[in-house]
Order: sequence, then structure tokens, then C-alpha cells
Amino acid sequence: MDPEVSLLLICPPGGLPEEQVRVELSPAHDRRPLPGGDEAISAIWESRLQTQPWLFDAPKFRLHSAVLEPTGSAGPLLHLRLGLTSYRDFLGTNWSNSAACLQQQGAADWGDKQAYLADPLGVGAALATSDGFLVFLHRSRQVAEAPGLVDVPGGHPEPQALCPGNSPSHKDFLGELVVHELFSSILQEICDEVNLPVLTLSQPLLLGIARNQTSAGRASAEFFVRCSLTSEQVRKYYLSGGPEAHESTGIIFVETQRVQRLQETEMWAELCPSAKGAVFLYNLVQGSST
Repeated sequence: MDPEVSLLLICPPGGLPEEQVRVELSPAHDRRPLPGGDEAISAIWESRLQTQPWLFDAPKFRLHSAVLEPTGSAGPLLHLRLGLTSYRDFLGTNWSNSAACLQQQGAADWGDKQAYLADPLGVGAALATSDGFLVFLHRSRQVAEAPGLVDVPGGHPEPQALCPGNSPSHKDFLGELVVHELFSSILQEICDEVNLPVLTLSQPLLLGIARNQTSAGRASAEFFVRCSLTSEQVRKYYLSGGPEAHESTGIIFVETQRVQRLQETEMWAELCPSAKGAVFLYNLVQGSST
């Protein structure tokens, strides 16, 4: 493995479709209030706004835990326990200088080192072209997370896509709609970041969940998505721009056979933790069948 990433969940071979994932959204799965009060989070947010006034807060889904039942009636079933959090709380906990102390305190107080952390759930994709390449993006140096590094297409499922507004309540969400947002959000991120038509993309298969240890264990659900276009066709779409073209400065194609040994190459040091998690899960769950 790699010290920057750990695997929280590895799905069965091939991955899981949307129909085999369930969500329980509950206040019980939210972040615990900080021992000294959440004023520290407010202070960090205000400080960041002074230097980066373009930042904006938004609701996010928080991953509490994931449980895989290997023998459901329709095959394996994955149960995700989610709460609600925000980008502001993410900066004030996972990204704060006290994140390691918060993890120690969470383990002592609650038996859960993530208890005091926002842990917003991200999504990422191992995107395969029709001629046998995986797609990577060279991130802009202007983005807030992993500037200048190489990533897979990805982002976040958005509570606001299901319930507009900045203060959603847990009761506003149906579990099956949250699952659908989780799976559809990765397709939307691919369309926005790589500029691909959605009709060229397969239905996503969940490979598993990785934790980014450089942001105190923040989790990302990693998917496998096939594209019906060749790598050259994908490159042309990418170069013609898209809604989130500003987030990256270049596109990289790696042959699927090489992905199995990517950790042994110089490119590995350029990958951000979320991309490393996607590669690990792709190799374990999907790589042998691609």
C-alpha cells in the first residue's frame, strides 16, 4: 500500500451496481461537536475567507461507516451510513492543524477516531476508454485540493441536488435518492471535467471506498466507468473545454495493463491520494476483468 491512502471497503469482483447499495441517512451519523465547542471551526473558516474570498460553504454527505452483506437476495448488499456535514466543517476539522489531535480525542471519547471530523464523502472514477486506457487529469495549481497533482475525474455527491438550500434536514432525503445521487454524481463529474457526452458512459460500478490519510482519513467512493470512445476521441472532447475545464491543465492516458504496475513508475509520486485509492481498488476489483 501507500501511506497516503488506506482502503475502507473493497467491493466484490466486478464492483457493485446502484441496485445493490442502500443508504441510511441519520443525525446519529453526523460529526460530533468539538469538545471545546465549534467556535474553532468558525475561526478557521473566517481566516480562510480572508485569503481565499472565493470559497463558499455547501452541504455535503458525511460517511460514518459502510457494511457489506455478502449474501443478499439479489447478491451482495452494501449499507452506507451517512450523515450531513459541510465544506466549512471539512476545512475546520479534516484540514485543520489539530486534525491528528481530534482523531486521538475521538478515539478516546467515542471509540471512533473520525467522530469529530467532517469526513465529507467524495467520488472518483477509474474511467476506461474503448481502446484500453484509463483517464487521468493533471490538476490546475489554482484548485484548493491537490494542486498540480494528477487525479482521476471526481468530486462530491451533492445534497443540494436533491434538496436545494444551505440547511437541509436529514428527513428531507430518501435513501434511494441519495444512492442515485451518489452514482449519478460521478457521471456528472466526468461530463463536467472531461467534457464527455453522458450517453458515451456506462452505468458506474462501485469498486470500494478509500481514505485519504493526508486529510485525516476523508473518504472517497471509487467507481469504474466505461466510455464508448477511444482515447483520441476523449482527448478531442477534453481539449474543446467543458464546465470545469479550469480545474485541470492536461489529460493523461495510461494503458490498463500498465495500471497494475503503476506504483512502480515515476508517475505514482505525481498521483494525489484519491487517485491512488482509485488505482488500488481498480486493480483489486475490476482490473483483471478489463
